[in-house]
This record gives sequence, structure tokens and C-alpha cells, in this order.
Amino acid sequence: MDIGDDFPPRVDLHTRTMVEGCRLRCPSWKIRLFCRLPQKSACQKLVIDSPFKRTVKYMLTARQQEVLDFIRHRVATRGSAPSLREIMEHFGFSSPATVSSHLDLLEKKGAIRREPGRARNIILPGKTLRRAGLVEIPLYGMIPAGMPAGQEQEADRCISVDPETISLPSSARTFALQVRGDSMIGAGILDRDVVIMELAEPRHRDIVAALIDGETTLKRYLLQKNRPFLRAENPAYKDLIPARELVIQGVLRALVRTVGRS
Repeated sequence: MDIGDDFPPRVDLHTRTMVEGCRLRCPSWKIRLFCRLPQKSACQKLVIDSPFKRTVKYMLTARQQEVLDFIRHRVATRGSAPSLREIMEHFGFSSPATVSSHLDLLEKKGAIRREPGRARNIILPGKTLRRAGLVEIPLYGMIPAGMPAGQEQEADRCISVDPETISLPSSARTFALQVRGDSMIGAGILDRDVVIMELAEPRHRDIVAALIDGETTLKRYLLQKNRPFLRAENPAYKDLIPARELVIQGVLRALVRTVGRS
């Protein structure tokens, strides 16, 4: 069937004159209409195969549009898409599976696409995510994860990290230390691990780099009747109660471990 200049035609999906397998053809367009006979139901699918196929717009439900708007807002304001958990918490969904279901439908409809192997893998068509650049964190030698030891710290090198990977604001004031000792093994911190610390106010049960009575150590910060003290994550070590002073130098934010070290 040849079609003139008046193309594409308006198609009424509820017409009762369509027959299953109807085809319309022209030199540059090809439309296939898949429909059921009138006694069963109205036409169920309209597939457009043309040079302009990628411009076809798909209808979204109200909730899908809200999820898409939230993703767009996060990309525009923070430069990265939200995680599944952030979407779940924002909308009050009961589980990440609900979020995945919405994202699957948005991807099928062409509203988003996702890259495998990434935590924040949502990409808006035509958009390139602005990834935060690597930051250089000074490494100030070793800190005892055992008994405190007096130690002058000097930065001898830097380590490069992606702040997005460790959920660290790019404006955070940070430094790194290499762990010596076994007093924090219960918290998964091993000898020669590198810990990334932030200059921040400690909270109860934070792991901190502390200056206690003039000596440095890495321990858990605890409060008992509003009085602070330090505790190891190894029963072989006693609690450290400050006699004169306790200065918190940094709060643990991330850990770096080299596999296969000797």
C-alpha cells in the first residue's frame, strides 16, 4: 500500500476495522501493526521500524515519571545518579527489588540505560555523568594499633582515591595512616592496612586516631557517663582512660588493603 505526503497517518488503536497482521508500506517507512481480532481485545502493540525509531516516546506511569524526575534532579545537582538504596529511601519503597522493577521498566522504555559492573550505573540518554576526580590524600607514616607510642608524623607520600567510591565529600579534610599492630583486628583492621581519616567530631563508637596523654593510637572512641575513653577490638588490650588529655586527630572513613603483601 503506497502512502503519499500525509504520513505518518493517525492510527486509532481502538478501531474495530483492523485485522491481525495488517501492514502499511512506503519507500522510507515501514509500520507493522500487531492487533487482535475485535472479539478478543483492542490492538495491543504498535511497533515502529523507521529511520527515526530512536525518537519514539514511550508513555510512563505517574510513579515511573517521579522516579525519572528524581534521577534527573540528582544528576543535575550532584553530578551522579542515585543508588538503588537512595531511591528506595526517597520514595519509601519496601525493598530494593521494587526499585529494580521500576528501573527495568524505565530502561525498556528508553528513559534510562544502565552500565553493568557499577554501583551507580544509571545513565540518562544524551547525558555523560560527571565523575568526581581523584583526590590526593597525604599518608602520615604509621599509627600504632596496640599500645600508644609517641611519634612525630610527617607526610612521606600520598595515595589517590575516588571520593565517590568511599562516600566522602570532596571538601572533606582527610589524611591517611598505616596501621601497626593487632589491637583492632576485631574491627577488621589488620597490621599494615592503610586507614583514611577525616578531621571531624567523633561520635560514640567511632574508630579514631587519638592523641592520649601525648601518645598516638588507633582505637574505638567510647563515652561512659559523658566521659570519653578508648577501647581496642582485641581482648588482649586494656581500655585507655586519659589521665590528662585526649585529643581526637581523625575519624575513620575508609580502609585500603593490599592483597598478597609480604
